[in-house]
Amino acid sequence: MEQSIRTQPPGPRRRPPNGAAGAAVPGPGRAPESAGAPAAPPARLRPVAGPPAADRPAAPGPRLRLPLHGRSEAPLYGRRRTGRPTRLTAVGTGVVAVLATLAVAGLDRLLFDGLGWLFGLGYVVVCFQLAVRVRYADLLAAPISGPIAFALALLVLGPATSSGVTAHVVALATGLALRAGWLFSGTGLAALIVLARFVAQRRIHRSR
Repeated sequence: MEQSIRTQPPGPRRRPPNGAAGAAVPGPGRAPESAGAPAAPPARLRPVAGPPAADRPAAPGPRLRLPLHGRSEAPLYGRRRTGRPTRLTAVGTGVVAVLATLAVAGLDRLLFDGLGWLFGLGYVVVCFQLAVRVRYADLLAAPISGPIAFALALLVLGPATSSGVTAHVVALATGLALRAGWLFSGTGLAALIVLARFVAQRRIHRSR
């Protein structure tokens, strides 16, 4: 084929017939085309305007959120920790007063074979704890449950001359009369603390 092209005389070249269009030799500067398929225009790539890759800011990473003051803390083991002491309800105050007073009375009777100064001092401590830990809605439960627990401890663990009901009543009255100082001290302390808490809470509500 190269020989026929070189020996062709000068002048206008002959056009091959229509059937031989696919077999024509492509001219210089032209890519070969497949037979019977139109030539696809070359794809033009346009550069995207923008700063170079070195000057582009990096993609923002995940933000780290720090806990702010004033927000509620996450619950721990299903309960929120607020830093405040546990408050007692009216029923809880009565139960704690009875159990603690009976425990102190039993310890005094076990150590000293009677209800003496250890029982009275323990009763004052119990009344103080009840008045401090009872919640605001049940403030009256502290000075009321204390004397009830004191009388119940005397009735259960106090000395009795006989097993009759009258003997127990007399022993209870005698025990209350002999230990009236401890009884009034614990009950009065609880009443004063409850009154102070009530007045302080009223002032806080009025200031708001």
